[in-house]
Amino acid sequence: MANILVAGGAGFIGSHTLLALDTAGHSLVTLDNLSNGHRDSVTIGKLVEGDLHDSALLDRVLTENKIDAVIHFAAFIEAGESVVNPMAFYKNNVAGSLNLINAMIRNNVRTMVFSSTAAVYGQEGGAALLSETLPKLPINPYGHSKWMVECMLRDTAAIGKLDAIALRYFNAAGSDPEGRLGERHDPETHLIPLILDAARGARADIKIFGSDYGTPDGTCIRDYVHVSDLATAHVLAVDRLLTRGGDGTGFYDAMNLGTSNGHSVRQVIEMAKHLTGVDFKVVEQARRAGDPACLVADASRAHTVLGWQPQRSDLKTMIEDTWRFRRNLT
Repeated sequence: MANILVAGGAGFIGSHTLLALDTAGHSLVTLDNLSNGHRDSVTIGKLVEGDLHDSALLDRVLTENKIDAVIHFAAFIEAGESVVNPMAFYKNNVAGSLNLINAMIRNNVRTMVFSSTAAVYGQEGGAALLSETLPKLPINPYGHSKWMVECMLRDTAAIGKLDAIALRYFNAAGSDPEGRLGERHDPETHLIPLILDAARGARADIKIFGSDYGTPDGTCIRDYVHVSDLATAHVLAVDRLLTRGGDGTGFYDAMNLGTSNGHSVRQVIEMAKHLTGVDFKVVEQARRAGDPACLVADASRAHTVLGWQPQRSDLKTMIEDTWRFRRNLT
């Protein structure tokens, strides 16, 4: 059992990871400023309200709780908003992460798992699966900010100060199978909860942005992965780092988390209509700038290195789990 600090643990993926870490027997402390997270999502362990810019607080939390490892989710995630307000993203995502890394070094906490993103690849999408060896060419400040943190982790590991793994998610989806947790972004921008909001009457329609892509049905294809499977990957990654028996020289790795199987926007909509029994309104609009036709992960490295295998990431299960949670929202 390890003492783990979960930065941003009150958010969507962080709160699901708390459940998985608890099942694995770890002792948990969540640090969250609750700007995007929810206090009632932290159902396990201790919650400390605060943010990554408070160096004194970081020192106190790391030492008083005898933290062995950090899992870092504390970031702004909306790519569109990052274009409008880039400095906020660089301050929160990059400067906040730098402050956290420095606090870890000061307090001899060597282990971090970092919540990264497929946005580091930019518009590399095409027929082939995206592998970790592709050039990192993010197209917005959000993607840039995540790649900058990855570079900090890599370079800090290279001088022997840190052992870290960056996990690059594709499209997080689903909800806790028992209905305890789910997506509550404000505003919501993820496709599956938006579709289900249309199904439950919380929005007038669902919009398809572009139906003339070079895909089988003309709509964008994305790789959706269940949030519970993402949570499992974080447990495997932190356990690997804590048990690797490092010699103090530093360690860094990065890997994709996806299913290697894409679904189009139209396929997701049709599955949601079938499962909910609601024929909600669908409106086709022009393409959005910067949307690649197809983004699907090569997740073989996570399978090989971590032994990770998604269990709930088929489209039917992800929509059913999300609907179980979403339909009860007020």
